[in-house]
Amino acid sequence: SHSKNNKEIKLMSTPFSVRTSAPFRYDVVGSFLRPERLKKARLDFSQDRITKQQLAAVEDDCIRDLVEKEIRAGLHSVTDGEFRRSYWHLDFMWGFDGIGHVEMEHGYFFHGEETRADSARVFGKIRFSGHPFLKHYQFLQKTVDGRTLTRQTIPAPAQFFAELVRAENERYLDDVYPDREELYRDLTDAYRGFILALYESGCRNLQLDDCTWGMLCDKNFWNTMAGDGYSPENLQQLYLRLNNGAIRDLPGDLTVNTHICRGNYHSTWATSGGYAPVAKTLFGGENVRAYYLEFDDSRSGDFSPLAAVSGEKLVVLGLITSKRPQLEDKEKIIARIREASAYVPLDRLCLSPQCGFASTEEGNVLTEREQWEKIRLIREIAEEVWG
Repeated sequence: SHSKNNKEIKLMSTPFSVRTSAPFRYDVVGSFLRPERLKKARLDFSQDRITKQQLAAVEDDCIRDLVEKEIRAGLHSVTDGEFRRSYWHLDFMWGFDGIGHVEMEHGYFFHGEETRADSARVFGKIRFSGHPFLKHYQFLQKTVDGRTLTRQTIPAPAQFFAELVRAENERYLDDVYPDREELYRDLTDAYRGFILALYESGCRNLQLDDCTWGMLCDKNFWNTMAGDGYSPENLQQLYLRLNNGAIRDLPGDLTVNTHICRGNYHSTWATSGGYAPVAKTLFGGENVRAYYLEFDDSRSGDFSPLAAVSGEKLVVLGLITSKRPQLEDKEKIIARIREASAYVPLDRLCLSPQCGFASTEEGNVLTEREQWEKIRLIREIAEEVWG
């Protein structure tokens, strides 16, 4: 009867070719391990041994190479691997007027490791007047040359806000924005300005990367971050408002998805806990097409919060871990996809790693070969499940 069920499930699902925008049946979250020569070039640049132009030439070269590998791996939506960034989030924040690059006293405390201590701080009103990521995207698009879709990943507005109120950053924020309403307006307007400029550059697939919801699922993490006086309910409403405000009234053919993360730094993690505390607000209220979600280990909880996913939204199950090189057991992953399909129909499910392979330039502890093996496994499972 097992194979009969398999057949029935296949018949009910849409063939791969029908999807014209992300997410796809087998997918990735966005970042890839930095090649050694790129790491060396970045180090050389930081020590004034090469110019900015020389660094950019190495980045260009490595991105061209990555794009070919992504296309060969059969990915339907490719990224530049975030190869021009040091961080998944801060480099984007530093691109706006009014935001400065600072060193904090501490980084974020992950499980067994502290991150580097860079941060983004407000020094003036937040404005969009151009952004380096626009040029980065144009290069990616030129490289792909219409062979497949291109995707731009950026941190969510909620993530930006969380950085601006982090530790001593908040003092500076209060000086520039004593009226928080003005901050919320400026932040969402700056985002919309960037997103519309990105659209003009040809982008039709945008992904908002967001750790804030994962933090709200972890009481211990938030007590150290925000102290006892915060209201998780109020924060959820604020995050939702910021994210939805930034993606309001966008062109109909621009797909906006989000990736909800629990921290991914050098194969370590930041937060634990299932999605239940945020499911209603996040899955019911955020105006995105799809959620890329972490489900690679027991810290992520079970699938029941997926019952809150509203409308026809899609869910990408991050069941394959990018943190460790060991390949998952195919049958176990297929069984977990079946389990999730009790809450979201199989036709609206996809498969990916739980996060990128290198949220920061350090990257996770596996080799490039092992990274591509993971992607091959994801594709193999997806083809078996969805045909």
